[in-house]
Amino acid sequence: MRHDLLSKLDIRYPIIQAPMAGISTPALAAAVSEAGGLGSIAVGTVNAEGARAAIAAVREKTQRPFNVNVFTHAPAQADPAREAAWLDWLRPHFARFGAEPPSRLSEIYRSFLADEAMLALLLEQRPAVVSFHFGLPPQDWIDQLKAAGIVLFTTATSLEEALRIEQAGIDVIVAQGIEAGGHRGIFDPTQPDPALPTFELLEQLSGKVALPLVAAGGIMDGKQIRTAFYHGASAVQMGSAFIACPESSAPPHHRALIANGAALETAMSAVISGRPARGIVNELFTEVGAAGHPPLPDYPITYDAAKALHAAASGKGSQDYSVNWGGTNFAQARAMPAGELVATLAAEMIEPA
Repeated sequence: MRHDLLSKLDIRYPIIQAPMAGISTPALAAAVSEAGGLGSIAVGTVNAEGARAAIAAVREKTQRPFNVNVFTHAPAQADPAREAAWLDWLRPHFARFGAEPPSRLSEIYRSFLADEAMLALLLEQRPAVVSFHFGLPPQDWIDQLKAAGIVLFTTATSLEEALRIEQAGIDVIVAQGIEAGGHRGIFDPTQPDPALPTFELLEQLSGKVALPLVAAGGIMDGKQIRTAFYHGASAVQMGSAFIACPESSAPPHHRALIANGAALETAMSAVISGRPARGIVNELFTEVGAAGHPPLPDYPITYDAAKALHAAASGKGSQDYSVNWGGTNFAQARAMPAGELVATLAAEMIEPA
């Protein structure tokens, strides 16, 4: 199945660079694709015209296949009372920097489920791969994208989600373990999270679904790639491994945390964006997420507040409230060009145990 997936995607190596919104760039995606993997860009935080520009920027640098990722969360529902309570909770944190919270919060980007212009753009541009994170779009949209010749990926964090993905006619399942950095792809964040480690999730899915499985979460080197294959994966998706590459848009503070990360920890929290996500622990996790906080606004409305708080802090020279997504093994990231990293991973992948 691994070789079938490589053929289907027209890539040399079973290595997929994760579509990290805010970190991945057209240059990073192109470098990975040129090196024989599958590069990815995330367009969930931009509108259709922004996505058009990002796709064009990748195609200026490579003619190889790449992945375009969209967010398929339930569209946010505004709740002024809940949002006001959240801003009041944050007020002391803004006060540290002589700032006031914003007067109101906004849905800072739109779900793909409510963005027909994005669907039209993808059908027009026809990238080799489109991936969905946080759930499935309408069946009619899936059918249209498949009819356009696009290979479709969807993230699963449980067997139940994987079965739904297979039933919808998706081509590939991204099996996201609890170790993964950034946002959990869980379909319904109001339900209990199975929180399965990557290799345990692969074991649960293997034999239960017929689709190729892409392992995502905690994979940083070729030895871990081989282990993922042993547990049933046909390919791996790696995010934290690529953050330190010069082609990523990670800011200096994030890069410094990775370089000196041996003593640092990651945690999962929803207080930054409104959905569970794993990042490097700082005041956003420990202080904003302290016990007793009020109910969170919907995703991504909560994220609007976190971005405003970070802006207030960074304006005074503090990174205490910066957002630094990363998986459990983030400190193992290697600061080398993305193409060189792909070649290194490919060589490690075939080394004898």
